[in-house]
Amino acid sequence: MARAPITFQTTGKFNKTTAYLNRLKQNHILTILERYGSRGVAALSAATPLDSGQAARSWYYTVGQQGGRYWIDFHNNDIEGGAPVVILIHFGHGTRNGGYVQGRDFINPALAPIFEAIKNDVWKEVSKV
Repeated sequence: MARAPITFQTTGKFNKTTAYLNRLKQNHILTILERYGSRGVAALSAATPLDSGQAARSWYYTVGQQGGRYWIDFHNNDIEGGAPVVILIHFGHGTRNGGYVQGRDFINPALAPIFEAIKNDVWKEVSKV
């Protein structure tokens, strides 16, 4: 039994569809990450325990994109003895005389609301019509 080919014919324009697809291509995720980068640095600076204040002033961020992946990284360039001071504060460390300084988790609580806000704004960006 021979099968008849199926054909379709359409009329009209695809303006709305094309506009929607173009909006999806032009997302602003890097802009969102840039906006929250400075907020994250401010939150980390405010939460960093102060001694000299150098560690609190040494926060910075970078954002990037590659192959459809986006990221934001927070860094601190206050280094003592080859180790980042904020990591020593966060996780704790041994002292020269054999003692131990207990770590203080200040990074995660400072960044939790920033990451939540990023998540919400990125979701709005990728799900908008």
